[in-house]
Amino acid sequence: MTSAGRPRARADRFGYAVPMAFAHTYSIVARCPETGCFGVAVQSHWFSVGTVVPWAESGVGAVATQSLVQPSYGPDGLAAMRGGLSAPQALEQLVAADEGRDVRQVAMVDASGQAAAWTGPRCVAAAGQHVGDGYSVQANMMTDETIWPAMAKAYETTPGPLVDRLLAALDAAQAAGGDARGKQSAAILVVRSKSTGKPWQDKLYDLRVDDSPEPLVELRRLARVREAYHFMDAGDYALEKNDIPGALEAYSSAQSLMPDSSEMVFWHAIALANAGRMEQARQLLRRCCQMDSRWVDFVPRVRTAGLLNADLTP
Repeated sequence: MTSAGRPRARADRFGYAVPMAFAHTYSIVARCPETGCFGVAVQSHWFSVGTVVPWAESGVGAVATQSLVQPSYGPDGLAAMRGGLSAPQALEQLVAADEGRDVRQVAMVDASGQAAAWTGPRCVAAAGQHVGDGYSVQANMMTDETIWPAMAKAYETTPGPLVDRLLAALDAAQAAGGDARGKQSAAILVVRSKSTGKPWQDKLYDLRVDDSPEPLVELRRLARVREAYHFMDAGDYALEKNDIPGALEAYSSAQSLMPDSSEMVFWHAIALANAGRMEQARQLLRRCCQMDSRWVDFVPRVRTAGLLNADLTP
């Protein structure tokens, strides 16, 4: 820290000194007790908060680092938990070594569901935290001290999968008053409980809204799109394996979430055709081509690739 109490500057890619990020914000870290998945969700009146605050690793845990952000808490915290330390132990170790601890706010949750948080005494008011069973909520520069209790209540009482509970906590914070400066960006990161050995498969949700007048509204929309594309991925895999019933079920689920997506209507039509349900397939294909005429040219391409085993025309 400098004598004025501000973080030391760092050099950007042009060699100029730039200050450390001011992610005054609210966030939640959690481990789902049912699935073991880890998640972090955050909202702030700061550009692209998702690039610095949320960190998570399958089989290890999750970290949120904010206030006058020291991003190294993310990878270093995960490394410490991967090495066998609990979340409380890892956080204590890192905070003790940080000269700027008084302006940091950090939370962690580990693979056993232990959670821990730190709010430095010089974080901008209103600032505070609540550590619950398998989760922690924390906030700084808020309108008042009702924010983190509202987040905790929403997380604990919202049913459904982890992603829904994380989003509910963010919405509750905003409804209670939120960031004293307003809103600008948001992010959510959810990873599997155990590593598959393929990192690209371990991230179930990795979504960011970098700059928006309604970041939480947009984040919810993206989460719904991501859910639909989970079904699309499952449908593609089933189609590749010639599992027509599986592809049909998956594409149908995707289309129900995004009925106005021509992409999803198209692949649902392909799955129906492969299942021998030609009339329904043609109806959907006609609808798809009315939405976007470019799909007409894709039918022969799909047949050539071996993904369509029927004579399908609009």
